[in-house]
Amino acid sequence: MKQIVVHSPGSPQAMQVEDVPTPQPAADQVLVDVAACGVNFIDTYQRSGVYPVPMPHPLGLEGAGVVREVGADVDFATVGDHVAWAGSRGSYAEQVLLGAQDCYRVPEGVDLTVAAALMLQGLTAHYLSASTFPLGADHTALVHAGAGGVGLLLTQLAVARGARVITTVSTSDKEALSREAGASDVIRYDQFDSVSDELPAAVRSLTDGAGVDVVYDGVGATTFDGSLASLKPRGMLALFGGSSGQVPPFDLQRLSRAGSMYVTRPSMGHYLATAEERSWRAEELFGAVRSGNLNVRIGETFPFDRAGEAHAALEGRRTTGKVVLIP
Repeated sequence: MKQIVVHSPGSPQAMQVEDVPTPQPAADQVLVDVAACGVNFIDTYQRSGVYPVPMPHPLGLEGAGVVREVGADVDFATVGDHVAWAGSRGSYAEQVLLGAQDCYRVPEGVDLTVAAALMLQGLTAHYLSASTFPLGADHTALVHAGAGGVGLLLTQLAVARGARVITTVSTSDKEALSREAGASDVIRYDQFDSVSDELPAAVRSLTDGAGVDVVYDGVGATTFDGSLASLKPRGMLALFGGSSGQVPPFDLQRLSRAGSMYVTRPSMGHYLATAEERSWRAEELFGAVRSGNLNVRIGETFPFDRAGEAHAALEGRRTTGKVVLIP
């Protein structure tokens, strides 16, 4: 089978498509023919060395496909089932092995490419809006990168929970997408000379000077200071990524001076800790897709031999919605 592997950290060109043996499922695993693989920022961090991983490293954590073989003890799937997964290493491949903790049944009526695009970003958007800071009708949230994969899903889930959503974007096309997802106001940070100074002023002008209850920040280094300054007293900054770079260490006394703020750095694994929690999140997401209440935007698809282009587009912020690889 074909698999995308990195032998040493580097640029998008460090990825190589290689022929490797097709894996065989253990007693508690299933072998899946991959229909589509999701591309995520964590893949670029692992490829480039921002997140150190053992080398050579098979890339990819997310996808969807059809069960091809099942182990002797498997009771969570059967041959022919449509399944999706999040967190399974080596998912940029034609076949993957899954255990029960990684495998989500894709219901009838949900396209496999959509399922692949939904997993990591959808589960992230769900735990952020339902658990990290559970949104309700009295809340106003600021969502950075509002036209990105997480941003579009998070905006829709937040609005469905009754919250008001303000987003940041960099172009007029992205502004239109963010508004379609339900954002009540969109801030164009590309027009700022200083995000850390001008973003808080823009947010407070939209909130009668109060600021927002929560900022969901997947951008990181360039937005962190502005995010913190955009919060109400006792507000929360949920820093869930660093597409612009990682946030350097900072003085915790800043949180006190700013208004007894909270900062959290959530990780998806801690929000998928039990089978019950995994089922709850996946069922809500797939249910929303089937009902038409959650739109999963696939911005662009790439074949395996153009995976480097996919990473370059994502890192260059030239994408909207989800980027997908097709084996």
